[in-house]
Amino acid sequence: MLKKINLKELTKDEIHAFMSSSGLSRFRADQLIHWIYTKYVSDINEITEFSKGLRNSLRNRSYISGLKLEQHLKSTDGTQKFLFSLEDGHTIETVLIPDDDRLTLCVSSQVGCAFSCAFCQTGKSGLSRNLKAYEIVDQILTVQKGIQPQDTISNVVFMGMGEPLANVHEVIEALWRIVSFIGISKRRITLSTVGIAPVIGLLASHAPEINLAISLNATTDAIRQKIMPVNRRYPLKTVLDACRTFPLRPRRRITFEYILIEGINDSADDARRLVKLLKHFPCKINLIPLNPIAGSIMHPPSEIIIQRFQNILVQKQMTAMVRKSKGQDINASCGQLRGHPVS
Repeated sequence: MLKKINLKELTKDEIHAFMSSSGLSRFRADQLIHWIYTKYVSDINEITEFSKGLRNSLRNRSYISGLKLEQHLKSTDGTQKFLFSLEDGHTIETVLIPDDDRLTLCVSSQVGCAFSCAFCQTGKSGLSRNLKAYEIVDQILTVQKGIQPQDTISNVVFMGMGEPLANVHEVIEALWRIVSFIGISKRRITLSTVGIAPVIGLLASHAPEINLAISLNATTDAIRQKIMPVNRRYPLKTVLDACRTFPLRPRRRITFEYILIEGINDSADDARRLVKLLKHFPCKINLIPLNPIAGSIMHPPSEIIIQRFQNILVQKQMTAMVRKSKGQDINASCGQLRGHPVS
């Protein structure tokens, strides 16, 4: 018996080839893409634009996979967290973040993470595997289907579980599907990375022109290496040199994320060094007070220290904003995802 093909595994060209092998036109292939990615069907039988005979024929050869919702939590601030299981039993988390003028979905790119940043819960369990492109995109499809028709996901950020550039080929394919199939503007997609320098160029040359965010978090190699082991391989100069080669259209900027940790990277000297590091970049700086994670002895700075840090940057004409934490009460904030049920 032939193994059925998962239609979500196929690229656009592969879907066209698959339909052509059944004697069907490109028009039918485009219809299939439309029903999967904009009507969010989870069963070929739901494609009512196809005749019953065509649906039966396709079902004999293929199927449409989907994520299984294991847990759905809602924060008091409106943030929602989804725990999904994959076909092989692994689990991932996805976060929906409401704001005044946008609805942002934070997607995962790996099951776990291998980079062991001190401020992140995800890396505590290590890396299980990379996500496939369709598993990344499926997070958007599944959440959007669940919230229709009240709201529409307007923004997507690759800031969930995993390091996107450690899974760059699947992430690039996912990005093209998000832009081409789902129709989310590339200007509304942001990818955050710890700074895998050689891959930043690959992203720039092969992916849509999305927004790049760098998880910087320190102003010296000694401090950054203490909280981000990846700095041993890609120190600050290497990361920033790679960022200088990232092409930016007029009025576009790189975002530098800076998680503020009490007594480690929150001093006035740190702020002044950050100005020196970034003053020649077209950039904005997101200051993120540390969110609590299990087993950590690190803490966020006081409001006074956070404000002092921001003021030093602003006084030097840097664009610096303090990012408000959302979803802390359901462990959905930056660095808190772990891919397991919350009791």
